[in-house]
Amino acid sequence: MNHPNDPESPSVTSDMQTDYVVGQDNIKGQFGPIGFDIHNRVFVVSALASAIFIVLTLLFPERAGSTFQSIVAFSTGTLDWYFMILVDFFILFCLALVVLPYGSVRLGGADARPDHSYLSWFAMLFTAGIGIGLLFFGVLEPVYHANVSLPLGIASPFGADGALNPAAVDNASAMGLAGTYLHWGIHGWAVYIVMALALGLFTYNKGLPFSIRSAFFPILGERVWGWWGHVIDILAVFSTLFGLATSLGLGAQQANAGMNFVFGLEVSTLTQVIVIILVTAVALVSVWRGLEGGLKKLSEINMILAVLFFFFVLFAGPTLLAMTGFWSGLTTYVTDFIPLSAPFGRDDDAYRQSWTIFYWAWWISWAPFVGMFIARVSRGRTVREFILCVLLVPSLFIFIWMGVFGSTALEQLYADPVGSLVKEYVIDNYRPELSLFGMLNELPLTGLMSTLGIVLALIFFVTSSDSGSLVIDTITAGGKIDAPRPQRMFWAVVEGLIAIVLLIGGGLTALQAGVTATAIPFSIVMLLMCYSIIKALNGELRLIRK
Repeated sequence: MNHPNDPESPSVTSDMQTDYVVGQDNIKGQFGPIGFDIHNRVFVVSALASAIFIVLTLLFPERAGSTFQSIVAFSTGTLDWYFMILVDFFILFCLALVVLPYGSVRLGGADARPDHSYLSWFAMLFTAGIGIGLLFFGVLEPVYHANVSLPLGIASPFGADGALNPAAVDNASAMGLAGTYLHWGIHGWAVYIVMALALGLFTYNKGLPFSIRSAFFPILGERVWGWWGHVIDILAVFSTLFGLATSLGLGAQQANAGMNFVFGLEVSTLTQVIVIILVTAVALVSVWRGLEGGLKKLSEINMILAVLFFFFVLFAGPTLLAMTGFWSGLTTYVTDFIPLSAPFGRDDDAYRQSWTIFYWAWWISWAPFVGMFIARVSRGRTVREFILCVLLVPSLFIFIWMGVFGSTALEQLYADPVGSLVKEYVIDNYRPELSLFGMLNELPLTGLMSTLGIVLALIFFVTSSDSGSLVIDTITAGGKIDAPRPQRMFWAVVEGLIAIVLLIGGGLTALQAGVTATAIPFSIVMLLMCYSIIKALNGELRLIRK
């Protein structure tokens, strides 16, 4: 059976011819009992640069911290319009592919069929593309946006004297949820689709290596196998590393906060570093077991636990109010979609710059990681089916989750604005990592469900690290998807180390800086990818019509 990356595979009828062979520039060998198969430039440059970053941040944490703050300020304050226009464009691009004849093209060729069932496919999309965000932001964002950041300049339910104005509650709650849906809905998934579609088309349909650079063959031709391609792949590696480090850092903070809430364990950077080390060790085991034996099984287990956790919150809390809140947030999101997406004519900088722009940068930085992973598990889908499913199914799941969690927390807040732990952790003292546990404190079985929340956060941590190291290893192995497992384990360790040094070098600000710094150059890469996708789809249509 031919490899799916092999241009001679029966399922590949490429109109883009190249003499390049997957892995031809790789260095292969044995280092003691450990075999390696690495791209001699991409791997070496990426590994050395990662090591230099780790060492310098540890040696000069204060200078690193001030540098990180400057990066965040420039990205969110100066380039806000650019990020918003860019992500809006990606949505329009995806919708155009759905309605045009391109939608009938199948990833892998006309005879290809899906490798995974819908259930397994959605489970892997769920754990790789959403990750820790559901737990960390599910309570935090709706409450914060409804009362503090105030999207589109809505009135806060709390007046200047701190007194609650009941007349403003319903509108604030709906807009708080709508503002949350914006960050986790179709905008972000459109970013992933662009990356995944490019990788799927050029790998499965064109027979090119499973690497970011392959998407630039229509632009660069054979030069894509040289330094131009090396730079593109190295940018993808760093974008993935820092996007993942942000998620791992947030996961460690939330797990530490949960352990403090349930067991009284000290909240400190040292504790979070220990959490990262221990979970990375577990991730190494999952990496060793591979996609089927490790990541796929963990993804399915995690989805089951997450669904059980969701239904507990739904039925143990104010069920009717939670579902009503979800629906009012969804209708507000739909009716205010254009104003929330607009880059100009707004005065809600606290919401737009501090939140939306960071999210768009975060989605872009995650695009190589999640996009490559989605492409890996989506062979056999038509372009239309692929776009609609990836755009809508995860978004709807997120809306329901955050609608229920956010509405439950908002109901607790407004029912007891003085004694609510949600108010204390989100509004008064801003302890975002504790927001979920503040909501669980008002529900039955607080200790048990808080423990389950910690377990979910840790499993999300493992699956993110596992899938991320799989993607980075593929890029640094010249597009090979069957490189030696120790290489994937190496990158899992590097991801953990970068998360650790970012926490030491400035906490959340440093995590945000890592994301935005890599998203700026990589956003240009993604824009060029759109042109390549159209070129590839035009070629596929010509082949179909012959």
